[in-house]
Order: sequence, then structure tokens, then C-alpha cells
Amino acid sequence: MTIAVRERNESAWLLTPRGGVDHRLRDDMRRFDDDDEVDLVVVGAGAGGSALTQRLARKGWRVVALDAGPFWDPEQDWVSDEAGSHQLYWTEPRQIGGSDPVPLGSNNSGRGVGGSMVHYAGYTPRFHPSDFSTFSTDGVGADWPIAYEDLKPYYEQMEAELPVAGQTWPWGDPHGYPYTPHPVGGNGELFLRGAERAGIEARVGPVAITNGRFGNRPHCIYRGFCLQGCKVNAKASPLITHLPDALAHGAEIRADSMVTRVEVDERTGRATGVHYVRDGRQRFQRARAVAIAGYSIETPRLLLNSASDRFPNGLCNDFDLVGRYLMVQGAPQTGGRFDAEVRMYKAPPPEVSTEEFYETDPSKPYKRGFSIQTVSPLPITWAEHIMAQGHWGADFRNYMSDYVHWACLGALCEFLPQPGNRVTLADEKDRNGMPVAHFSYSQCENDRQLVKAATAVMERILKAAGADEVVTIDRYAHLVGGARMANRPEDGVVDGECRSFAVPNLFITDGSVLPTQGSANPALTIMAVATRAADRLIAGPDAPRREDAAASVPARA
Repeated sequence: MTIAVRERNESAWLLTPRGGVDHRLRDDMRRFDDDDEVDLVVVGAGAGGSALTQRLARKGWRVVALDAGPFWDPEQDWVSDEAGSHQLYWTEPRQIGGSDPVPLGSNNSGRGVGGSMVHYAGYTPRFHPSDFSTFSTDGVGADWPIAYEDLKPYYEQMEAELPVAGQTWPWGDPHGYPYTPHPVGGNGELFLRGAERAGIEARVGPVAITNGRFGNRPHCIYRGFCLQGCKVNAKASPLITHLPDALAHGAEIRADSMVTRVEVDERTGRATGVHYVRDGRQRFQRARAVAIAGYSIETPRLLLNSASDRFPNGLCNDFDLVGRYLMVQGAPQTGGRFDAEVRMYKAPPPEVSTEEFYETDPSKPYKRGFSIQTVSPLPITWAEHIMAQGHWGADFRNYMSDYVHWACLGALCEFLPQPGNRVTLADEKDRNGMPVAHFSYSQCENDRQLVKAATAVMERILKAAGADEVVTIDRYAHLVGGARMANRPEDGVVDGECRSFAVPNLFITDGSVLPTQGSANPALTIMAVATRAADRLIAGPDAPRREDAAASVPARA
């Protein structure tokens, strides 16, 4: 392993030699007082917050990241059990509405340091170049204030740092990955077979799962519990990648700290810190700048709850855009039964994919498109799929006894941003006295057509592979939007560098800033956007003086 690789991926050597969490990093981390005016306070330690915290800590910034949930220990806190993993999800009260309400929890919200990436599937595709100009190109969605080329070097950085394994990728901007693909299980083999027979191109990967031992991170053992938290630490998440590195460079990660308001000085118009609750006590952390990375429900909720005389309708909400244009991806899953055993759970849930249907096809009645991946629902989730088909009693038991004979594919359909799909504050209060979020969501006709088309392709692949029965359940995945970036304050909440238009030292670095969502899992793009924002912060007027920054880095053993 070269010195450059070890320096870039230092977190892989910050685990214990057998791959566990090194508790000394947490026990001995630098701690700031609330009255210390840190350079930056980051709200949320998930994909966007962790990347930002790590980059600035490496440059000597005094950074505190606050997270509402606990600091997990994979060995002690996580179990290879669906029901036992419920604690990883955000289960605080929320309200949902609209004509097509979105269930909130396991597929789009995380609770604890690492955010939803501790229970994501590990799939890390890039967005396509076309995703950044859907309005100009296809007449739907919105154009980003940045282009694919602006994010490309950050995609490459994140793919190397997680790191990502996969075959050469032919779609979008064709590219390779740092590590070779993992072997595929029964589900992936059937996808590859069916896709070939159906004339559809498919590839293995990309997954942020080490292919072979990497530093002190162990090899994947293909146990199939990626969505329940990876106990062996083979799957990349901020909890074991960027956050240990941030701690080693002097950042503080303050868990169990629920931020309730951002404070803005009415005279200067600048953020001065955040109010938060820890151990039942109201506290305030002073900061020279604030970055919010709470994701697409909690970020708008926090902004709306931070109303003041200057911002009577919510912080940064002069143009009634905070909380609007929330998006989910349509994520139907289609299962196929085979005579031979498949054992779809014996591999990472996503391992084979096609993006052949990702772009707008002029011959189709809908705009934009969808991707298809292997998914491997475990028995409880699979039981929900079977019950959704109306099977009960002895019929239900017969289906469940056949579990090992089923393969399952999932689509990600690019649902379009609509202003009426939004987060507002409800009258109901949570245990901290903060109004809970109300998320209203309704599909448009283009969304429905995409789901229908994606389902037909999945059925075609499974039948081509030899399935004698197929079933489909409609569902959602991957929540983004709500504080989108734009060129003008009339069109968005932040600019292309994630700086809010209304408050010059307030930044948003999570999935809420995405103007469109593509048909790709968003984690890699969120980390790329946050890392780009970090570079702009480091080079910008908010950076601490060089001598202050150098002095702030603690000595390391």
C-alpha cells in the first residue's frame, strides 16, 4: 500500500487491527465548550456533514459536528436481525400527507452518527451529466447551477476514499472504479442471465464495500445484512471512514445533541451558532459559521423553526422555497420465483445494475428514466411484499417457505420535483417542544408512467432468466430536495457552493440541496457536493487565519 493511499484513506488504519472501532479516538477527541466560538458547527453527521467535517478538520478548522442520535459501536450495537435494527432509523414523530404519502423510516432516514449511510445498501453510482440540465435538455425538472464536470473530480475522490469496487461503467460519463467487482450471488447471476437474454446491458457494482482487506478494514463476508448496519465494517459509512479521520485531526463529534434553532444576529445578518438539546438541557454552541446537514426532512424543519423578525416565515425563506421540491424515487420491487434455490440474501443487496433506461427516450410518453438493481429483501420485508399481494394464512406460509427460491430486482425511477411536494411545520410538538415536520407528497402522471415502465422491464428480465411467477410491490426510496441550489435566490435556497443566499455564513451540505435526483442512489453525490463546498470554504473569506488554523490542530501520537 503506497504512502499516498494510506494518507488518503487513513481511516482504514484508524480501526483496531481486527477491524473494530478504536474507542480511544472517541474518548480522547478534542472537546470544545459551548462558549468557544468554533470556526464551524455542523448540524448532522451523515454523508454531507461527515465529508465537510473531515475536510475542514484536516485543514485545521475548529469544527464541532452535532448529531441527534448516538455514536454507534457496530460490534456492540448492531445485530444481524431485521427487527433488531429498528433503532438505526429516525423514528421521532412526523406527519405525512398528500395524495401519495411517503412512509418515513427505514428507507430514507437515519438516526445516529453516520446518518442513513450506516444502513444504506452501499451502492454508490454517480449521477449522469444529463442530470444537471434536465430542464434545458428535457423540459422537466430544473437545471443545476453547477455541471457534472464540476463534481467529477469529487466523485473520483470519494470513490477512492470509500473505496468503491465495480466493473467499468459504460453509462453517463463512462469510467472505471478503483477496485475490481465482488463475486455475485444467486440474485446477481439471475439478473445477468436474464438481462443478456433480454438484450439489456448490465454491470456488477459499484459498491462501497472493500473487495479484500483494506488497511484494518476486513473483507466483506457476504452475510446480506448491509441494510441493518455492517457489523464487520467492510461496508463504507462515515462512521468508519470520514469521521474517525476527522476526530484524528481535531474535530469534535457531539452525539445525542438535537439542534432546534439556528441563531442569526439581526444586526449583522450572520449566523452566530445553534441552539440544541442534550441530556434534557437547552444549550447554545457559538460558531463563526454554521453548516446544516440534517437531510431533506430535518433541514427544512430546522430552517422553518428558526424564524425571527428578519425571517418571519423561516430562516432563508424569503421566497417560500424552504421545504419545497422534495423528491423521492419510485422504487418498485419485482420478485421472480425459480425452481432452483437462489438464496438472494447471500450477497450485498445491490450487486448488479443496469442504467440502460436512465435517460429520456424520445419514443416513450414520459421524460427521464430509471435504473434497475438487484435487491435482496430479508424475510420480514419479503413477508410484507407477499402480504401486499393479498396472500394470507396457509397461502402466505407456502410463499414464505419458498423464500430461498425467489430473486428480486428493484428500480429507481426519477420522480420529478414539484413545488407542492414539501415539508411544513405541524401543530404537533416533539419531546423537545419543536414542531414536527409535515411532509406532503403527490405523484404526477410522469412519475406513474415511469413506475409502470420500470416494472415491465424487471418482469421481462426475470422471465427471461426463467422465473415461473413474478410479483411487484410499489414503494419509495431516497429522499432529497427541500433546500435546493440555484443561480438566484428566487429559484433556490443556496448557491452552487452550498452557501445560503440569505445568510452569508450559513451553508447547507446534504441531499436537500439537490435540484433533481436522477435514477441513482444519492449518497456518493451528496458526499461529492459537500466535499466541493468544503474546498470553497477553505479557499473563501470564512476560512480562519492560517496561523490560527495551524495552531488549532492537536498534536498526534
